[in-house]
Amino acid sequence: MDQIIFQTLVKQIKIGKHLPDAIYLHRDTFSELPQPLSQFIPAVANALNIQDENWHLVKLFKKDFRLSLLSYPDFYQDAYPSLKQSVNVDLSKLTHKITDYTQSENPPILHRKETMILPDSPYIEEFKAITAEGEAAGLYENTRIIGFKRSWENLINQKGYDLVDGRLFRSSTFLPQKESAGIDRHKTAIVRHELSAPMKTLVKHGYLEGNFSIFDYGCGRGDDLRELEAHGLDAIGWDPNFQPDNEKVNSDIVNLGFVLNVIEDQDERLDALLSAWDLTQKFLIVSVMLANDNYITQFTPYKDGVITSRNTFQKYYAQSEIKSYIERSLQEEAIPVSPGIFYIFKDKLEEQEYLQRKYQRHHQWKQLTSPQPVESKDKAKLLITQNQALFEQFWQVCLELGRVPANDEFSESNTIRDLIGSHKKTFSLLEEMFDTEEFKQAEKNRKEDLLLYFAMSLFEKRKPYTQQPEGLKRDIKALFGEYKTAQHLATELLFAISDTELVEKQCEKAHASLPVSVLNQGHSLILHKQWINDLPLLLRTYTGAALQMYGELNEDVDLIKIHITSGKLTLTSYDNFEQSVPYLVERTKIKMADQDIDFFDYVEEKRRPPLLNKHLYMSKDAENYEKQLSFDKRLAKLMLYDYQKETILHRFELEEQLNTVGTMIKGYRLQKTKKT
Repeated sequence: MDQIIFQTLVKQIKIGKHLPDAIYLHRDTFSELPQPLSQFIPAVANALNIQDENWHLVKLFKKDFRLSLLSYPDFYQDAYPSLKQSVNVDLSKLTHKITDYTQSENPPILHRKETMILPDSPYIEEFKAITAEGEAAGLYENTRIIGFKRSWENLINQKGYDLVDGRLFRSSTFLPQKESAGIDRHKTAIVRHELSAPMKTLVKHGYLEGNFSIFDYGCGRGDDLRELEAHGLDAIGWDPNFQPDNEKVNSDIVNLGFVLNVIEDQDERLDALLSAWDLTQKFLIVSVMLANDNYITQFTPYKDGVITSRNTFQKYYAQSEIKSYIERSLQEEAIPVSPGIFYIFKDKLEEQEYLQRKYQRHHQWKQLTSPQPVESKDKAKLLITQNQALFEQFWQVCLELGRVPANDEFSESNTIRDLIGSHKKTFSLLEEMFDTEEFKQAEKNRKEDLLLYFAMSLFEKRKPYTQQPEGLKRDIKALFGEYKTAQHLATELLFAISDTELVEKQCEKAHASLPVSVLNQGHSLILHKQWINDLPLLLRTYTGAALQMYGELNEDVDLIKIHITSGKLTLTSYDNFEQSVPYLVERTKIKMADQDIDFFDYVEEKRRPPLLNKHLYMSKDAENYEKQLSFDKRLAKLMLYDYQKETILHRFELEEQLNTVGTMIKGYRLQKTKKT
């Protein structure tokens, strides 16, 4: 069975619980399914060795070639049965994922079971009665948060009911509510004098240039909105404390900035996320506060978070924790943009455009060549020479794309075609007149960027897109011939990052080709972040895979360490990388094998390790390279270490030795201290 047949058969199904993207059916309804489908589903279960007792319902996806086998062993016994296991089968990739909920305190549960069985089932009336009770009790008024056991039970209690043997009964007595913690939620709205971190990511990616409408969900005092409005952008917001009367409107981009942290009620927190998602047309930004256990322990625990010294609630997250929460709640991939900041795309074409830009190198192409003198009287070549600025512009677009542009990809296409003819003909003439070596390099770069994009899609197990932007289709055809070839090459590339011998060879190659780097043989390669896109493709894939968990490199990151054998990537940030001896303020270790991130803060200045021999990370044409090299030689001689190697020293050791010899660091000078 292929995808077309599958989707055709799914469209024919009239029974079951129909949602926009899927249909839920109990296995007992299969007699009413189209015969090929009723035979195909059990065959899939058998092929995966999923025993009959381990699946009871099937979820058939309407738009994708996928199905899920769901285990609800108490389907007929419990009014709202809990999910024990799900087997999600991607039939296009021939892969499957098993998720076990048996130990979960808050598993998904089922409602409206009568929709999942046949009308003549002996259980139909009982199930209808259960649903009718829930509707009468007001349990279905807000369907956003009722899909999980704990939220459902909390809602039942809030409505003044008890669940006894699967039926709803009015509570005969009500216990007095616990005293509130008196949380001042309004105090969490911080006054800012510049754009917030998530808004800055929108600036970086060109989303604040006036082409998109923006809604700030939980806008606080409206600092971001004032700045956006000052630039003439279509931006409005809502906040329960400061702007509660504003209307919530659908917008291209919805920002849920640092809202989930401050909501102490888990159901309300989920409702905020789902409400923001409902308003989203292009993509949602979710940002939260991250913290490690050492930081959190200084506060008073409350529910699943803490009470801060300002009497506000904060739920601090780990990067992997918030990513899983978003994906579990929205059933969409959350793409890390920065630690604690994620984009979740509803518009899948926009998602592809974003991801391609993320991995594409943008060169400032320089005029390195000029047309050869025209000896022949060829009219076309004469026209090119006479209109050199126009054809230089066309050539730059060819270099940027790594291929001949389509008509709609070059603004002066009509003029070009009137003068010469088709873009293809124009390109052929330019090849004869210009040195085309830089185009070959541009073509190679674009091909590598696309392979990186496809490899990262595989790393994240992102489902294949049913639609692709026109530009991407053209890229694939021009550079790979067909999509399958690109996917195959990307798969080989992704598997290669686990080959430590190959990684080591590529680190050696990078060390030889980069303007500057530090190679610790067999252990690591260290480089400044400005050279990351100049790494060999395999190492760009290695770092890209690690950054899938972290997000994009922000302006605070200075150095990157690629660990050769352990599958780790370390990012280091310094207080001022421009000074002669910068001091480390944060170290982030990304562990791909464990799918985890460790953050190490150096808040206390006395604990910050110095970066010695900084010239090792600077290119020789850098502005202060000679001054830095001279300084490093003098300091190394004074401190008795090798100025040509990475040198690790604790701050107190550096300061102690400088005090011993009566010397202090003053800019790029070693200055004698005055004797008292």
